[in-house]
Amino acid sequence: MTAHAFTLSGAPLSALPSGALYWADAGLLVVSDLHLGKAERLARRGGALLPPYDTAETLTRLEAEIARTAPRMVVCLGDSFDDDAAARALPPGAEDRLLRLMAGRRWIWIAGNHDPGPVTLPGTHLAEWREGPLTFRHIAQPGETAEISGHYHPKARLSLGGRRIARPCFLADAARVILPAFGAYTGGLATDAPVLDALMGQEAIAILTGTRAVPLPMRPAQGPAPRPLRGDGG
Repeated sequence: MTAHAFTLSGAPLSALPSGALYWADAGLLVVSDLHLGKAERLARRGGALLPPYDTAETLTRLEAEIARTAPRMVVCLGDSFDDDAAARALPPGAEDRLLRLMAGRRWIWIAGNHDPGPVTLPGTHLAEWREGPLTFRHIAQPGETAEISGHYHPKARLSLGGRRIARPCFLADAARVILPAFGAYTGGLATDAPVLDALMGQEAIAILTGTRAVPLPMRPAQGPAPRPLRGDGG
């Protein structure tokens, strides 16, 4: 695993290839937009039918990161469930897996736009949370600094070997970090979307996820602008 290390307001952070953020000094693991129960929610509302394995896949990835980093605290930056009904209709065994992950550590659920209400699981439920110099919330707020958020599911589009590929990514500048969606089956918002362009400084980087975390300039220095990606961005 090759993470990308950087600092935000003096806090040394690591962007992990999985899309999680780790703050080793605080023993803190951060994930965003798990969207547990997305397949169930789409089926319930008559949308596209997806294989009902997204929750299991997402929890497997989360279990792996918790085993790797052994955090004292986990912060979920909102949209942890695809809606409130999905939180009450988790697949068999999913709640037990979550409870095992939560055991022995502090767990903070930040409210998102998909899951604004409390869930039945334990943990601390907050609109936002502050630890040291950093503030954790679901949606980035213009003008804020030392902010870590999610919501937009940023994705970078680039050419590789003559092929166009899209990769979930972190966005980071001197003021904030926006995390990619950690959940399976999540769409994304292109890094050149106006809302992201307005939030991020000119020095912003996109840290691609995958087998390793790869930092690139958020805005290409030359060449045509990437075409928008399909997805709801949160």
